[in-house]
Amino acid sequence: MCSLQRFLEVALIVGLATLGAAASDKKLEKRATACKGCSYTGRTYYTYPEGTTVERIIYQDRVDTVYHGCNDNPCGVNAVCQEASGGRPVCSCPPGFSGNPLTLCNRGECLDNVECRGDLQCKNSRCVNPCVGACGANANCEPKNHVAVCSCPSGFKGDPLVACHRIDPEEQCHPSPCGTNTKCEIVNSVPTCSCLHGYIGNPLTGCRHECDHDGDCTARDMCSNFKCVPACQQCGTGATCNSVANHRAICECPKGYIGSPYTECRPECYGDSDCPSNRPACFYGICKNTCEGACGIGADCRLRGLTPVCSCPRDMTGDPFIRCRPFTKEDLCEPNPCGTNAICIPGHDNTGRERPVCNCLPGYTGNALTHCLRGECTSNSECPGHKACINYQCVNPCIGKCASGATCEPKAHLAVCKCPPGYSGDALISCRQARTQPVAKYTSCAAFIINFPMGLAIVNRSLYLGKLKFYFGSSSSGEDEKVNLT
Repeated sequence: MCSLQRFLEVALIVGLATLGAAASDKKLEKRATACKGCSYTGRTYYTYPEGTTVERIIYQDRVDTVYHGCNDNPCGVNAVCQEASGGRPVCSCPPGFSGNPLTLCNRGECLDNVECRGDLQCKNSRCVNPCVGACGANANCEPKNHVAVCSCPSGFKGDPLVACHRIDPEEQCHPSPCGTNTKCEIVNSVPTCSCLHGYIGNPLTGCRHECDHDGDCTARDMCSNFKCVPACQQCGTGATCNSVANHRAICECPKGYIGSPYTECRPECYGDSDCPSNRPACFYGICKNTCEGACGIGADCRLRGLTPVCSCPRDMTGDPFIRCRPFTKEDLCEPNPCGTNAICIPGHDNTGRERPVCNCLPGYTGNALTHCLRGECTSNSECPGHKACINYQCVNPCIGKCASGATCEPKAHLAVCKCPPGYSGDALISCRQARTQPVAKYTSCAAFIINFPMGLAIVNRSLYLGKLKFYFGSSSSGEDEKVNLT
């Protein structure tokens, strides 16, 4: 079929050359898609009347193809026309343009990489990401200078242009990148080198023993198992290291500890039962006499069990926890042994020994050893006229004041005693029955009572000053009236 078609095309060219522009009644029309007496079977690209350029016309019965080259510019806008063999025109878009060369070629985004950003690439007249489809599986891509730069991410290895695969972190230590006497470990996915225990140095180049003998260490250290360690580590448990000489420690047990300072020092005691009788208490592993330093100056100390009891010696006083001193009279009332509202004064007991004496304060009554209460009065003026202030209480002044058989009448806070009718005598001492013989009568005097510091009273004919009786006269009855001033 192809040979036949080619034959027909050649025949058509020859026929056209002889027939000229006249083609009988089968004239071509502009952009015709069929002809008279023919059936169209192919695409007509360009058809123009009166001998204009025709690229190709295919009919069932015959094919008439006329080539006139690029003379009539058969291509689209901005397209480039090139003649192929036999003068056949070929249209294409020029560099930097894209589109349909038969109709329109549009100018592209770029002509080369210079017209694109550094992270883009000019491809098919467009600035595109150069990483698209450039790298292999699992690879990272970074556009740099219009070029895709592919690399395997951390933890992966392989050809980034083909594929990256995950690596085993431990593989980074095989073979080991470290020096001799070292160990390689993976830390945060990174191989890390360190010296083996007992070795020092640079683990990347090689490690060595810290020491081989004491001289490799400082003066206070010693070489032990190829390491410099403090010489004081030679001391035993609980021991103290006093000093170091020639890389050797001088050890001793602390006070109160027993044992070998190079093996173990242990406490003198773990309980009271481990201590002797003169130091019966175990304090923090040391046997002690608890009286030591417990009491004040001059004080006595005795143990009650393990508890120290401090006291001042006989004839001494003070705070036994601070100081004891000789006893003085003033100390009788320190501390005050008396009750509330009472005062203490140094005194003596019945045997003559010095003792504190307690008295209620003025105006107070009660038991001075326990409690004193304020009295009802301090003077007669605070009591009614028929009562007297006795022992800070307002009481009847007649109580126990007159003689047996005498009568008493309280007047102006005083007891007025007199013998009853038919009796005579001293009403303060005794009243006796009067004699029957007549007695001279005296003119009666006015009776009055005068307060006097010593107790002065004049009643009828007698003057009483204290307990002294002065007679100034007598009553008509001959009886004496007496006033008890006490």
